Amino acid sequence: MPLFLIQFSYSSRATRSLVEKPDDDNASEAEAMVASVGAKLLGYWFAFGKFDGVTLIDAPNNHVAAAVALAVGGGGHVTRVETTVLMTMEEARAARRTAATATHVPPNENGESR
Repeated sequence: MPLFLIQFSYSSRATRSLVEKPDDDNASEAEAMVASVGAKLLGYWFAFGKFDGVTLIDAPNNHVAAAVALAVGGGGHVTRVETTVLMTMEEARAARRTAATATHVPPNENGESR
């Protein structure tokens, strides 16, 4: 199944709850939600920087990954969600091979002025 990286930032309410209940098992809750739509949580990490947390999920397709992101974003516990489709190196090589056959001519490079 395809892999998806989901990055998120906690709302101030969620951050307060994390501090007040430091022993809550957020990863288990996330794992159950992800499984409920047919995907698998492979990892759940806190992060420094632009996002507060990162998850890695294995989902059968884009719409299941989008459902996870929508459920996370719609719950009111995060202020920002960003989902990235991850490709295997073989998929990337296939994309490069396909790109090599493209017949795209960038604008203004075919002698025409626009």
